[in-house]
Amino acid sequence: MKLQQIKYIFEVARNQLNVSATAESLFTSQPGISKQIRLLEDELGVEIFVRSGKHLTNTTPAGKEILPVAENILKQVRTIQDIAASHVNQKEGRLNLSCTHTFSRYFLPQIVEEYRQKYSKVAMHIYQGGLHNTNKELDDGKLDFALVHDGEEAFNDKIQLPCFYWDRCIIVPKNHPLTKAESINFDILAQYPLLTHTSSGGKTNRIEQAFKENGFTPEIVFSATDCEIIKSYVRMGLGVGIIASMAFEAHLDADLVAIPVQHLIPKSLVNVVFDRNLYFREFIFSFIESLAPQLSKELILQAQQTKSANKISKMVDRSLIPGI
Repeated sequence: MKLQQIKYIFEVARNQLNVSATAESLFTSQPGISKQIRLLEDELGVEIFVRSGKHLTNTTPAGKEILPVAENILKQVRTIQDIAASHVNQKEGRLNLSCTHTFSRYFLPQIVEEYRQKYSKVAMHIYQGGLHNTNKELDDGKLDFALVHDGEEAFNDKIQLPCFYWDRCIIVPKNHPLTKAESINFDILAQYPLLTHTSSGGKTNRIEQAFKENGFTPEIVFSATDCEIIKSYVRMGLGVGIIASMAFEAHLDADLVAIPVQHLIPKSLVNVVFDRNLYFREFIFSFIESLAPQLSKELILQAQQTKSANKISKMVDRSLIPGI
C-alpha cells in the first residue's frame, strides 16, 4: 500500500468519481490513476469503487469505510509536514484563510500590514468563497481557518471561537433629510427604499429580521455583497444604504454621511473556524491573536481538546470580544 494510492482514491471520490478531472487536478495521467487504484484493490482483496465498463459509478460498501480512513491518513501526513516545517522555521510558511469581501477589503489591511512586519516570510493567501466551498476546503486542509458569521450551520463539525463584533450604519448623501433627523427609528427608516448588504453565502443579513421583529416591513430595493456598489447607488439617489460601519471611509466618502444604527440593528458576531485536528504553527496563532486578543494560544489548544461545542462557546468571556 502506497501513500500515492491513498491520495488517488481520496481525490477520485472528492471529484465525484471523475478520474479524468482527478488526473487534471493532480497533474498526472488518467491511466496511471486507474492502474494504481486497481493495484491497491488487488492488494486489499476488495473493490473500492463500482465500475461500469471503464467508468466508476459508485463507491462499494468497503470503499465507504475505507475512504474516511484515507482522508484521515492524508490529514495526518499534512500534520507531519507542518510539524517538520515548524521546527525548521517558525516564521516562514504559508497562511491560508477565508473571509468575506467586506472583511478582506476594510478590516484586514491594517492587520496584515502590521503582521507582515513580524512575519515577512509568511506567504498569505486570502480567499472568498461560499459556505460549502469554505467548509470543504477546511476539510481538505486547503484553508487553515475561516472567519464566518456566528450561527452558520455548515461548520457545526468544526471548532468555532468568537472573534469580534461588527456593526452597521446607514449612509445618505449630505443633503438627505435623515441628516437633519434628531433620532433614527424603524418608523422613519421604513419610509425610505433601502439598499442592503448580502452575505457571500447568498443569505440576507439581519436587517430585514430586525425590521420585522419591530413590526415593520422594509422596502429593500437593492442588495449586494460589495459595500462600494451600495455607496454608488446611494450617490445615484436610489435609496438609503445600510452597510458595515467599517466600510465607511471618511476620506473617500466625503460626499456621504454615515449615521449609526447600533440601537436598531444588533451587532453581529464573527467566529474564527478551524478543523479540530489542525496543527497550528506559531505564525497562525499570532495572526488569530492579532484579530482577537482574547484568543490566546493556550485557549485555542484547550478548545481543540474539548469535545463539547457548548463548553467551547463558554471558554471566552463575551465582554473581552472586541468590536470593529
